[in-house]
Amino acid sequence: MVERSAVLERRRSPLQRMAKELAAGSSPQVALREIPFLAQVGLRAEPGSASAAALEAVLAGPLPHGVGDVTELGGDRQLLWLGPDEFLLVAPDEANGGEDPARIVDRLSAALGALPGQVVDLSANRTTLELRGARAQQVLDKSCRLDLDPITFPAGSALVTLLGTVNVILWRVAADVWRIMPRSSFASYTARWLLDGMREYH
Repeated sequence: MVERSAVLERRRSPLQRMAKELAAGSSPQVALREIPFLAQVGLRAEPGSASAAALEAVLAGPLPHGVGDVTELGGDRQLLWLGPDEFLLVAPDEANGGEDPARIVDRLSAALGALPGQVVDLSANRTTLELRGARAQQVLDKSCRLDLDPITFPAGSALVTLLGTVNVILWRVAADVWRIMPRSSFASYTARWLLDGMREYH
């Protein structure tokens, strides 16, 4: 039987082969990198229901309340609002000081029991790009139709949107730090789209 540690060592992220290209396309004004292998767990529960309360008890924090909300849970864990009854838990995985996503799913599923709701491991579904720097918003403004002004899209907000033609989760982590989460199959396309938008600031 293959040891779990050996499996983790052999993993390859969607953008691993582009690491040098991302670094070469970055500058002090705007930089792009991949944050690979984050644990991502999808949750479905009606806010205010017994199901939501059961999940919140395990998570030690509330589900986000409205559009774009992000709940900070501690331990570098966040809950993103994706829809009226749909949420995404994002956390480090076990290779980065976090927990095996399968164990997270097991604990949350056990808490739900027979209650309505759903818990699904989505960790392999998306990768995460980090875009940071004073020009990061200008790069995103070129291909995102959302109003990204800090007044309307403040730090600690996340929304599902289109970046060019790709569906992504766009998350403003800090004033000049963004996380862009495309499906893994669109990762290289999204990265190259962003690199193209960064060229004028290189």
